[in-house]
Amino acid sequence: VVVSTQSTGNFLDVGGKVQEAQVERAFNILTKDPAVKAIFVNIFGGIVDCKVIASGIINACTKTKLELPLIVRLKGANMDAARKLLASSGLDIKAFDQLNDAAKAAVQHVTN
Repeated sequence: VVVSTQSTGNFLDVGGKVQEAQVERAFNILTKDPAVKAIFVNIFGGIVDCKVIASGIINACTKTKLELPLIVRLKGANMDAARKLLASSGLDIKAFDQLNDAAKAAVQHVTN
């Protein structure tokens, strides 16, 4: 994803059959890198269950005590249930419906 003059510093694809534990491992990898200034999760597709991703995100945030800005865009199977789960989590997760809006928000967090 490239927005404005910014580009991703890290890209991680967890695959179509992702489980919650894989999301947590991904967050562990990202949070160990001191150069990471924000996490942008973009899920798009019919294979991935967005509710599984949302649960994994919530658990990963809690277990890693995430302090980085987290921007999430979920589009696909069970996305409405996933969005409700994120919204009711009590965590500071910026959720977006559109990829461009989410990408711009991620860039804004990194450049401010």
